[in-house]
Amino acid sequence: MKKIRIGIIGFGRMGEKYLNALMANGKWDVAYICDVSPGAREYAHGICPEAIVTDDSDQVMNDPSVDVVGLFTLADSRYHLIRKAFEKGKHIMAEKPIADTPEHEEELVSLSESGSLITTVNLYLRNSWYHNRIRDFIRSGEIGDLAIIRICHMTPGLAPGEGHEYEGPAFHDCGMHYVDIARWYAGCDYRTWHAQGIRMWSYKDPWWLQCHGTFENGVVFDITQGFVYGQLAKDQIHNSYVDIIGTKGVARMTHDFVTAVVDLHGVNVTERIEKPFGGKNLDRLCDIFADSVNSGRRSDSLPTFREATTASEYAWKFLDDARSHDLPAIGTEAELEAIRERRSRMTDGYGLLHKR
Repeated sequence: MKKIRIGIIGFGRMGEKYLNALMANGKWDVAYICDVSPGAREYAHGICPEAIVTDDSDQVMNDPSVDVVGLFTLADSRYHLIRKAFEKGKHIMAEKPIADTPEHEEELVSLSESGSLITTVNLYLRNSWYHNRIRDFIRSGEIGDLAIIRICHMTPGLAPGEGHEYEGPAFHDCGMHYVDIARWYAGCDYRTWHAQGIRMWSYKDPWWLQCHGTFENGVVFDITQGFVYGQLAKDQIHNSYVDIIGTKGVARMTHDFVTAVVDLHGVNVTERIEKPFGGKNLDRLCDIFADSVNSGRRSDSLPTFREATTASEYAWKFLDDARSHDLPAIGTEAELEAIRERRSRMTDGYGLLHKR
């Protein structure tokens, strides 16, 4: 198989993670790295000197030798870049959400579904070993009928106003991953929901949200997400789990961002599995995408623009529902400034942005 030439557009935190995955995979040739930041370009030169480093995305798009573009910018520019990639006949790997508005997202879905180009979005939980092992256990019948899906992900994480505004508040920027994976487990769409949020540190948007409700098949869910977990604690911690409850047994997972632990308690099987967490699983995404491009046949395991847009849509709906109820504001702007100042000095922490 020939190496696939890719141009990376957007070389921030996620762009570097993709670059590391691509360079470690022999199926890829990183032809371009594009970013508007001089610091990012200088850094890219140092770690990938064989790539052409530029601040001009048109240079990447107009090169006919480039097979794939990786769009890892913020959401406000993804819409225009994805449209241009379609015009230029490039296959597309993109971060989520794929655009800055629901209308733009739907337009891009239509383009992806009406053509032959291969596209995917980084809905990384679908490629995780732990969720796939749990779903296989559910399908085996060991927990009986799937009844309850409980997901929680709370970290100190990204502070309000740190640079991801176009991705939306925390429950859209990060929470749409959990909106997507709950729907993936249920195998159908959401039917009812009720959401409660809180404006931590009196920020304009809810930075913590809990939503519960039902799917069309009667399965119930609750999803809790927020970057509010001990932001100013001396030693930071997080709380992350998946709890899948059936009529006969349970399957659950916890992780510490290094090791994931899956506990399976079925009618015939009790098993505990500990394996490396896997991070954003970009190695797997890049490998599956390369095979799809080389074969000309899109793998069913690649998340689609449609799936990403559906997750984005429901995340916005849950946020809108939270805003329609009592939305208390607790904490002060001074605390938020202290959080931002602390994060600006941290070299090791949750969701830190690059300072180049």
